[in-house]
Amino acid sequence: MDKRKALLLGSYTHPKFHPLQGIDKQVTHLLNDMFTVQCTENHKMLHESNLYPYELCIAYSDLWDERVSPRQTAGLLSYVSGGGGLLVIHNGITLANRYELAQLIGARFDGHPPMDKLYFVPAETGHDITEGVEPFVLDEEPYRFTFSPFTEKTVLLHYEYEGQQWPAAWCHTYGIGRVVFIMPGHHEPSFLQPQLRRLITQAAKWAARVPG
Repeated sequence: MDKRKALLLGSYTHPKFHPLQGIDKQVTHLLNDMFTVQCTENHKMLHESNLYPYELCIAYSDLWDERVSPRQTAGLLSYVSGGGGLLVIHNGITLANRYELAQLIGARFDGHPPMDKLYFVPAETGHDITEGVEPFVLDEEPYRFTFSPFTEKTVLLHYEYEGQQWPAAWCHTYGIGRVVFIMPGHHEPSFLQPQLRRLITQAAKWAARVPG
C-alpha cells in the first residue's frame, strides 16, 4: 500500500516556547508505517493548493504572538471541510488565535497553571482514537480552554488537576473532514510515553480515514 502524505507544521527558527526540533523526529517515526511526513515552518503551506496533496495536516504551530493570514486561514478551512484531516497537538492550538480556526479546532487556549505531573484518563473508551489507551501520567502544562459553543465535539481524554477533571483531547467532524485536538505534547519526552504515542497514532489514522 502506498503511504499517505502528512504535513507537520511548527516553528524551527523562532519558537516562543515549543521548537519543532525533536518533535519532528518523534512524529515522523511514530507515523512511519502509514504516512510520509513532511515537516516545515512555512505556514504558506496552509494555502489550499499547497495542502491539497496531503491527507493529514498536523499542527504544532507556536504562534503565540501572531496569526496566520486570511489566505492561510481560508486554505485550512477549505482543506478540512472538503475532507482533509487535521490533528492539532498541544501548542498547535495557537492557530485558534483566528476566530475562524477557533471554531474549526473547537476551542481557544485560555492559559495554564505551572507545569505539573498530570494524570490522564480516557473519557470515551468506545472510540477508535482511544481504543486500547490506558490511563497515564506525564509532566505537562495543564492547558485550559474556552470552547466554541458551535462545535459538536466528543471529549476523548481528561486530565485531573486539583480535584477536577479537564478536557485533554477531543474530536469532531467539520464539513466532510475530521479534526482531533490532543493537549499533551509540551516537549520531546512527552512523545516517548507509550499511551500518548498510541493516542497520536490512532488520532492520525482516524483524522485521515486510514482503514483497518
